[in-house]
Amino acid sequence: MDAKNIGRIIKEARLAKKMTQNEVVGDFITRNMLSQIESGSAMPSVKTLEYLCKVLDIQIEAYDSSPVADGGMMGYIELRNLYAAGVYEEVIHADPPAGYVDEFTALKARACLHLAEQLTENEDITAYQRAVELARESKELSTQGIFADIGSGERADSVIKKAAAKLSAYYSSLV
Repeated sequence: MDAKNIGRIIKEARLAKKMTQNEVVGDFITRNMLSQIESGSAMPSVKTLEYLCKVLDIQIEAYDSSPVADGGMMGYIELRNLYAAGVYEEVIHADPPAGYVDEFTALKARACLHLAEQLTENEDITAYQRAVELARESKELSTQGIFADIGSGERADSVIKKAAAKLSAYYSSLV
């Protein structure tokens, strides 16, 4: 969906609720930014669109039947909410939402890293092995797309070293 259609939907929803632009924006965005969004001259970020939908009690994807609207933005928001709730396995095993591959790749890299860090706190040998696999995947994913994050690669290396030390100690104890 393009900026003009999103702006039209937001403006119609605001007017239907008899809200002023100032009432809608609150402290989240400026009234000027809302005006630009409503006129179609600016495309809201995912976070801003999520905020506006909540305030106006609307779902943008209900206005569009394109695959990106159906599975894209809302699918990405769902995955982001799962990540925020610490449900990393579901994020890791999800398919990328249409139109949000770069965002999903960055989110999956972080989910892999957080889960790997959690697993290194276990005393289970299989948890250490899984932590290494996830850290490697995180490191690889964190180099891809427009949201590449070198810092995540360094954290992944740290997790691998920690898990390797625990695995080494375990295997040494078997001898």
